[in-house]
Amino acid sequence: MLRKAFWLFGVSVFLLILFLPGYTKLQELRDRNRDLEEKIKQLQIENTLLQQELSRVERDSVYQEKIIREKMGVVRKGEVPVKVVPEIRD
Repeated sequence: MLRKAFWLFGVSVFLLILFLPGYTKLQELRDRNRDLEEKIKQLQIENTLLQQELSRVERDSVYQEKIIREKMGVVRKGEVPVKVVPEIRD
């Protein structure tokens, strides 16, 4: 009986040693997969927002002008650009 228990214990330890690294790797891959799926969701949301922005830029000329003025600093012919500098407090 003791001998049978010893063999059972030995086989259990052997199987644990054999399968533990694979199980650990499986858990790491599951975690990485979960992280990548979350990143995919975030990128899909960002992509949708960018597609909406592009659609708006393509259709709305007033919005186009606003973006050009704000991001590129373009002014119309005859306009004088004015830059407001914040006051520095000591």
